[in-house]
Amino acid sequence: MQVKTFVISALFASLTSAFPLTLESRAVIAHDAVVPFAQTVPSGTTGTLYLKYKPFLKIFNGCVPFPAVQANGDTGGGLATTGVSDGDCSSSTGQVYSRATSFAGRYAIMYSWYMPKDSPSSGLGHRHEWENIVVWLSAASETATTLSFAVSAHGNYDVSASPSYSGARPLVGYRSVFPVNHQMVFTSDVGGEQPLVAWESLTTAARTALTDTDFGDATVPFKDSTFTVNLQKAIDAEG
Repeated sequence: MQVKTFVISALFASLTSAFPLTLESRAVIAHDAVVPFAQTVPSGTTGTLYLKYKPFLKIFNGCVPFPAVQANGDTGGGLATTGVSDGDCSSSTGQVYSRATSFAGRYAIMYSWYMPKDSPSSGLGHRHEWENIVVWLSAASETATTLSFAVSAHGNYDVSASPSYSGARPLVGYRSVFPVNHQMVFTSDVGGEQPLVAWESLTTAARTALTDTDFGDATVPFKDSTFTVNLQKAIDAEG
């Protein structure tokens, strides 16, 4: 038995030496320790469109956007629903994530933000928050026309064909009307902006982390399993 065990151990050691295992180590870290990506988009038309329609986001109450993931795949741990609605989350460089595809005869660009909590008041809401806007274009072209816009609201979408703009960039807001949780809204106020990183420009480790991480009551809206589901919801909201 000892000889057999020795032989198996020696064989395993030989195999792992010849074919070393590559393990990616990811961690959950403090919400304000996540390092954002620099603004990065692909070259060509897709990248140009990402930047052309990049929204301005006005935070009326609650947390400002934070980066959710960093290059090595570490993700933010969020915040408990204690204290004021913007407690420990009122300042950050932030991050806005983009992903695009042709869908239902149109071209869709989704822009998404992460906040460490969604808490209208202490004890209400939940740890982690994801919200987004879908910009619908007539085609994947720099000369395309905008068809409509859809902002996320409690698992569904609110729609506008003519929101306010700054240039070509839509103006959206983030707010809660107590005691209801936060949602995206259309606004005439010009808010802030964050470094934009495209889904296809993220590192493999970051995409894997966004795909696999459990954000509790919040769900990454642009990962493979949710992206087209949310685009369909945005279309359905047009009635």
